[in-house]
Amino acid sequence: MPLNVRIGINPLSWMNDDLPSLGGETPLSVALTEGKRIGYEGFELGNKFPREPQALKTLLAQYDLALVSGWYSGQLARRSVEEEIEAVGPHLDLLAQNGATVMVYGEVADSIQGAPRPLYQRPRFFSDAQWSQYAERLNRFAEYTLSKGVRVAYHHHMGAYVETPADVDRLMALTSADVGLLFDAGHITFAGGDALSVLQRHIARVCHVHCKDVRTDIVKLARNRNWSFLDAVINGAFTVPGDGAVDYPGIVASLAAHDYRGWLVVEAEQDPVIAPSYAYADKGYRTLRALVDATYKEAA
Repeated sequence: MPLNVRIGINPLSWMNDDLPSLGGETPLSVALTEGKRIGYEGFELGNKFPREPQALKTLLAQYDLALVSGWYSGQLARRSVEEEIEAVGPHLDLLAQNGATVMVYGEVADSIQGAPRPLYQRPRFFSDAQWSQYAERLNRFAEYTLSKGVRVAYHHHMGAYVETPADVDRLMALTSADVGLLFDAGHITFAGGDALSVLQRHIARVCHVHCKDVRTDIVKLARNRNWSFLDAVINGAFTVPGDGAVDYPGIVASLAAHDYRGWLVVEAEQDPVIAPSYAYADKGYRTLRALVDATYKEAA
């Protein structure tokens, strides 16, 4: 596998942060053991990981795994830059001391991603001034984290302020290059976008990639029946690469053509009782591994 592209996984395949009942009984050691056995090189953080830098380093070393990154629940839509910098301190330090170079930034202010509310009720910026103010705060925050060696990887997300392709377009137009984009093929497809087109528009800003697939029939039900985000997850809207409708051959080819350097992270929220963790994590890895090995070899 090319040294500039690594395949990691989020522990969501085994246990869910937003819905602790999904895989809540599974020990972290099971996820780490199975992930390593499958071939993954690293893990993103989940709610069962230690949050003290040395303890995390010791744990990952036991499995010869790297720290990929970790989700940060930001609130720049409501908080000042100074408040956000103070809040992010321990998390930023945890990432930096464990070798992660990107931080998954999820805007949770007013978000309904974990609430029992239909997705059309998500928050929105309605004026140019609101967009500009948010972008300016994000620019300053991203400049700060980058000064500590960790780049913001902004996660467009269902149920949040930045959800649709148009939202992503606007955010990227208003922010500086310090603000990296976390491209999530599953979320952008759920939000009504063509994943490959969105990736190609913003590939120069992409610093992290979440690889989930989408079952389009479930997404249609979610929209038609006004499900919440978590209802959609429970009913199987997402799955691993190679098990849905997303054009992963096209996505990996585009990343290779633009010399993307970073992580591809399998992150597929599913009920492990219905979608057995090991089998699906293995399928996601093998799908990406085959595409990366073939595509990057051709691009070399």
